[in-house]
Formats: sequence, C-alpha cells, structure tokens
Amino acid sequence: MTGTTLWCVVPAAGRGVRAGGDLPKQYQLLAGRSLIEHTLERLAVHPRIGGLLVTLAADDRHWPGLHDVRGKPVLTAIGGAQRSESVLAGLDALPERVGSEEFVLVHDAARPCVRPNDIGRLIEQGTQGDGGLLGAPLRDTLKHADGDGRVERTESRESRWRAFTPQMFRRGPLAAALREANRQGVAVSDEAMAMELAGFSPLLVEGAEDNIKVTTAADFALAEFLLARTSS
Repeated sequence: MTGTTLWCVVPAAGRGVRAGGDLPKQYQLLAGRSLIEHTLERLAVHPRIGGLLVTLAADDRHWPGLHDVRGKPVLTAIGGAQRSESVLAGLDALPERVGSEEFVLVHDAARPCVRPNDIGRLIEQGTQGDGGLLGAPLRDTLKHADGDGRVERTESRESRWRAFTPQMFRRGPLAAALREANRQGVAVSDEAMAMELAGFSPLLVEGAEDNIKVTTAADFALAEFLLARTSS
C-alpha cells in the first residue's frame, strides 16, 4: 500500500443542534473559516489522501461549493437522516475506479484537529489487515450512574478506549456492513460498530487525544486553540 492514495468520506448532513447558533454546526466559523473547511484542509494536507467525498443534507444551502482543497478533488452527495445512511451514500458515490477491496477513510466533519501523523499511522497499520480506527485508551476513572445521576458503581477502565475518526475499512465490506445494520434496524454509532456486527475486529490505533469532536459552543474555543497549536 505504500504510496497509494485513499478517498475520504466526510458525512456532513447533520445539523449539530447542541452547538447552538443559526447555522448547522459544520458551517459555523472557527478562526475565520467554517468548521468543515478546517476539517477538509487538515485531511487534504496528507499526501495519502487523494480525494474527499462530502455528504450533505438535501436542503443544504450553506455548502461553499468547493471543488478541490489543496489540489485534491472534492465531490458531494446527498446524505441521509442518520450517520450510517450518509456514510453509505458517500461510499456509493465514490468514483467507480475505487474498487470494492480498496480502503476508504471516514472522518467526522466536526473533527478539525486530527493530526496528519495520526492519519498516516492509521493508514500504515490498518492496511495490513481489515482496517481500523483512531482512538485513545480511557485514562479517567469511569463511573456508572443511575437514573438520578448518582454513582451506582465504579467501572474498570481496563481495555476501554475512546473511539475517534478517521476510521478506515475496505469500501465493499463497509458498505455491506452498513446496509445490513440498516436492514436490521440497528443504529450504529460509527463505522467500526457496523464492522464489528459483521464479524470483523477493527484495529485500534492510538492517536492524539486532542482530536476532539466539536459538539457544543464551548468546543469551538478549544478547537481554535488546538488548531493554532497543531497546524502543519
């Protein structure tokens, strides 16, 4: 796989209501540019990423009409109500030359701080098997709460990881896993979960913990700080 470039699907059909504001989260400004533009820039800077496929809401009026980022082609497709539907739509819309057994990355539009070195490590390690995902071992003490928000017990954090993106799998098996999960009515929270249900054991590749997902209004200030500190 050395030197081979991969496409990256970026689901961006959601609204991100927890972030507040009049615009969908991915279009709110972060250091003078929209959140999604920062994310696409961070992905495109990596030499192993050859193209970007962004899935949008059917009524999206805010997409800036990008056709390339850093010389890498940017394609769009209409996503769905759920993340899994949007990712599947992106996989189906990839160029025909991207074969069923070729690896494809999937990355959250709201993760603008992913480090290029982590992307490279995921590609190098994940392509040795059936794919994998970036993540980080859980280091905080983990509590199980009852319905009133009171601690019921302390859980073991051994072997527990936080899952990040990008996640990377072969195009055909990932599409099949997502379709089967949808058919069964299983709401998968990420691509790795769909692959797990299909019988795969995705590789966890440790990445930097500052690969945050911008979710609330307060996260924008943190992301701006991290972008300034980790810009390549």
